[in-house]
Amino acid sequence: MSYIEFKHIRKTYDGQKQVLNELSLSIEEGHLVTLLGPSGCGKSTLLRALAGFETIDGGEILINGKNITKLEPGQREIGMVFQQYSLFPNMTVEENIAFGLKMSKVPKVEREQKVAEIIAIVDLVGKEKQYPQSLSGGQKQRVALARAIVTEPKVLLLDEPLSAIDAMLRKSLQKQIRRIQKQLNITTIFVTHDQDEAMILSDVVHVMNEGQIEQSDHPTELYTQPKTKFVASFMGNYNILEPRAFAQVTGQTVTSDIAIRPEVIDSNKAAFNPSEEEYTVRGRIVDATTSGNILSYYVEVEGVRLRVDELYRSFNLLSVGDWVHLRFEKRNCLSIA
Repeated sequence: MSYIEFKHIRKTYDGQKQVLNELSLSIEEGHLVTLLGPSGCGKSTLLRALAGFETIDGGEILINGKNITKLEPGQREIGMVFQQYSLFPNMTVEENIAFGLKMSKVPKVEREQKVAEIIAIVDLVGKEKQYPQSLSGGQKQRVALARAIVTEPKVLLLDEPLSAIDAMLRKSLQKQIRRIQKQLNITTIFVTHDQDEAMILSDVVHVMNEGQIEQSDHPTELYTQPKTKFVASFMGNYNILEPRAFAQVTGQTVTSDIAIRPEVIDSNKAAFNPSEEEYTVRGRIVDATTSGNILSYYVEVEGVRLRVDELYRSFNLLSVGDWVHLRFEKRNCLSIA
């Protein structure tokens, strides 16, 4: 059953730029979902509309069946964490975390108990009396997270909270956020433009484009079964071939664009044995790049460039200028809109 519902949400800035275009979306209770998309797609605007920080021009927002569209932010029982930590520099860790409880007139004994419990959950034991300026970026973000969840909100919103943190620490915090979310079973919406982050964290990913939901799916399905050219381009380094280009490469006539993941294409200097389930073609390597443990070859086949990804090995490496045979299964050629 849907716990959060966005119904036909519309939002226009300056009477011209339409940021949210009749957007409808349902989110299940206890799930961590990600709004994923490029800058300007409307993901942060949608999050702020749910929190009550942004008014909408039309549509309804419901939490657990209750229409909250017209409620003030403080009446919505929502916790939110921003990219900027927004911690009070003159307050200690425990004072920052307790701030919302204090404003809600929670008794001191109960307040201290709740803060102690949350500090343990976010792994900040021993940091209670420290001030924000003495904390690392990751610790500050955990304080901000603790402050958002200590009030036991119905929904937790995370607006690109890790984008300013270095890569290694970000991976650690991703795991901690997922652990905490599961432990508390709190319905969570995470906003990011980072595809890997969305894949790691989410129960469901909602890809946004120009104020609408382009596709919603489990992370693995979203990556392996994109429905549109935009999703295929945004989620991975798909080879996207128009019908004419696909016919040039394979000799097969199609009526829609075809997307092929670079890692499903095999390469070899020797010819592959032909199979009815596969396409086998020959081309010349025109470029090669490495990214971590992935080696990418760019192979020109009948005037069409294909990207081929494989794990980097120090043996049997191919070189720019080499002629190679490529093989890919027909079932991995996805028709997209």
